[in-house]
Amino acid sequence: MPRKASSSAKAAAPKEYRTVSIVIPVYNESENLPQLFEKLDALIRNQPGNGWEVVLIDDGSKDNSAELILEKAKVDEHYVPVLFKRNFGQTAAMQAGFDHATGDVVVPMDADLQNDPDDIPMLLEKLDEGYDVVSGWRLNRQDKPIRRVFVSRVANWIISKISGVELHDYGCSLKAYRKEVMADVRLYGEMHRFIPIYAFWQGGRITEIPVRHYARTKGVSKYGMNRIFKVILDLIVVKFLHGYSQKPMYVFGGFGLICFVLSFLFGALAVGLKLGDVANLSRTPLPLASLFFGLIGVFSMFMGLLAEIITRTYYESQDKRTYTLQTIPPKSS
Repeated sequence: MPRKASSSAKAAAPKEYRTVSIVIPVYNESENLPQLFEKLDALIRNQPGNGWEVVLIDDGSKDNSAELILEKAKVDEHYVPVLFKRNFGQTAAMQAGFDHATGDVVVPMDADLQNDPDDIPMLLEKLDEGYDVVSGWRLNRQDKPIRRVFVSRVANWIISKISGVELHDYGCSLKAYRKEVMADVRLYGEMHRFIPIYAFWQGGRITEIPVRHYARTKGVSKYGMNRIFKVILDLIVVKFLHGYSQKPMYVFGGFGLICFVLSFLFGALAVGLKLGDVANLSRTPLPLASLFFGLIGVFSMFMGLLAEIITRTYYESQDKRTYTLQTIPPKSS
């Protein structure tokens, strides 16, 4: 599976898709919105037809970002405003954008002008080659070299190795998705960056191409070092859901069996020491350790059984299937 494409790819209007939804979360970006609107207007004017929309999600901004979004939506029907009552975070804003998007293709991007809207046709052109996800790769990233770039590279390496989906830049918001890839995706925590992983696990074809990246000149970055830890924890959740969501007993039961083995070993050692008159049971922690691991093993087994019941209830109550089918075009008459 190809992972990258030449940066010399010709930017041309896509032929296969008629509707495109650009999804942009916004949080305190009033200084950048006017210029962003100008860039988006120019992009839409140069595209054939009227099949473009821009879904702007105000994530509880404390400046006048919401007012600017509403004003723009009043004068241009291409813009769709979605306003949160309070700040819910970038992932929730992305999910809201996907929920309100009506296009055949969904293209998320940031509102801070570090992504270039002029790269979108290039993403769509690559998507037309048969891919389900085209991920942007900030090859020449214009951020702080240690705090942002180096840490991001380490995080991307970890995510690639754990997930099995090798991308250079999971953190780049500028991506293009076929709408059907997003059908069953529900995002929590910081999981918006893991959408390519969801798509790959469902059989989707993924690639990445270099995109332009600019330094932030206005506003304040919303990213902090604590996001790295959140991403790693979310990655563990994603990996668990993919590998064991339909068989949770393998995790809880496996851990329970290990505890039972430890309980037996500690108990046997304690009895051996007692029979050999080596140590009195009251003077060694082995009996307590045996009891401790035995109880944990029992609780783990019950947790596994409970998780199995919840899993079956989830699928059967909603008539969900544990598999997905590839779409087969109808036979021509």
